[in-house]
Amino acid sequence: MSEGQVHATDIIGVEYMELDMKETPGGAVLHMLRPDLPITLPGGDRMQVGEVYFSEVLPGHVKAWKRHTRQTQHFCVPCGTLGIVLYDARPDSLSNGALVRLVIGRETRYVLLRIPKGIWYGFTALGQGPALICNAVDIPHDPAEGERLEWTDEKAGLIPFDWKSPDFSGAAS
Repeated sequence: MSEGQVHATDIIGVEYMELDMKETPGGAVLHMLRPDLPITLPGGDRMQVGEVYFSEVLPGHVKAWKRHTRQTQHFCVPCGTLGIVLYDARPDSLSNGALVRLVIGRETRYVLLRIPKGIWYGFTALGQGPALICNAVDIPHDPAEGERLEWTDEKAGLIPFDWKSPDFSGAAS
């Protein structure tokens, strides 16, 4: 992959692009967002930033499942390694039923991952240390527009992924 090249996945609208890292004598500079990034929203609109926040994931912990009704996520993992699973349950989507597993993070694949509204996602830290997610969303946080489903909930069985024995061995990384 080359910096700035956008890669599609099996889920329509879920894309990622490699980000630039510049090694310097005092430590690396990690890029994340610029107005001219080639990742666009459906309809060709450029991304708007409503809020940027960080989420830490500890090894052995699962944060799943969540989806948004109005918000588009833009994940970057500058520290640690993240195993992330995405599932398309949008009824009118041509990729309905598709499941994508990715391994991302500075040590493996330093990318910007776009997760459009309506996609279920969950993640865990891989390895011995925590993973830190930087998330740039297109609207300010609104707790009423997100939907959660605990991965241990019986209803979560509709998503074909087992967090009790997660397998990221064949995941794109």
